[in-house]
Amino acid sequence: MRIAVIGTGGVGGYFGAKLAQAGHDVAFVARGAHLAALQAGGLRIESAGGDIVLPRVTATDDPASLAPVDIVMFCVKLWDVERGAAQVAPLVARGGVVIPFQNGIDSPSILARVLGAEHVLGGVAYVAASIRAPGVIAHVGSMARLRVGAFTTPDPPPAGRGEGATLAELAQRFVAACTAAGIEAELAADINRAIWEKFVFLNALSGLTCLARQPLGVVRADPDLRATFEAAIRETVAVAAAQGVGFAEDFIVRQLRALDGLPAEMRASMLHDLAAGRRLEAPWLAGRVAELARRSGIAAPVNATIYAALKPYLNGTPH
Repeated sequence: MRIAVIGTGGVGGYFGAKLAQAGHDVAFVARGAHLAALQAGGLRIESAGGDIVLPRVTATDDPASLAPVDIVMFCVKLWDVERGAAQVAPLVARGGVVIPFQNGIDSPSILARVLGAEHVLGGVAYVAASIRAPGVIAHVGSMARLRVGAFTTPDPPPAGRGEGATLAELAQRFVAACTAAGIEAELAADINRAIWEKFVFLNALSGLTCLARQPLGVVRADPDLRATFEAAIRETVAVAAAQGVGFAEDFIVRQLRALDGLPAEMRASMLHDLAAGRRLEAPWLAGRVAELARRSGIAAPVNATIYAALKPYLNGTPH
């Protein structure tokens, strides 16, 4: 498959490298020192599951310089979704699709508005990875999984996609390509619920690790932080229910069990950004939960407090 990775951070860099290693035509879009390193020396993945070294990769900061692709793996930060969507429009003009592998719940609807719903699949990535140095992605632990699915199946497919190539079939092809590349990937029967399932957990993880400025192990070991983590989850589950998304009765128990199974050193990507003084995605995470809760008449004091505490750092560390 021809694949463009838009945003070569931990998610895009790790999974894009696995697909490139398997022989797919993968182009990486990045910026600054990271881009310069990719162009000069390729991409390196450092992982307990096995390092990957790609001495040469196609890398650019301009999506318009790339030819149309089958799949756009859309991994930009949440504040860049609208601008990024406009930039990738030419890449899917011949029937390609965009799969957002991001935090938050809003990207698919924004992409559908800009590109058309017939060009958008849903995606969920589970991986603890980040840029260790320009050109180097560090993968922590063994978790590395993708879930992909179609929201709708337009009929007929857009020009250039080929006879019978529905969104569901394109999702199947991408999952098959990932599986063949050694990536744990599955087709999600209800991708909207899958996105919310990740959001519930990721929102609590990002909020509490940032609030405490500590990795996951510290959060789950401290009784007060652990209770706050669970409270943040319960608030987000209530907000999801108000949006028409329900979960199994044991969902919260399973989230807490998952918390205990992750590496103690794991840090949410937003904590990496906070520590580096970079802009934060908090408005689309705890801030979004607090906003939706207000609209629905639901109390969400934990998420509102997390968001309030992070507001001074939203645009980077104040000086």
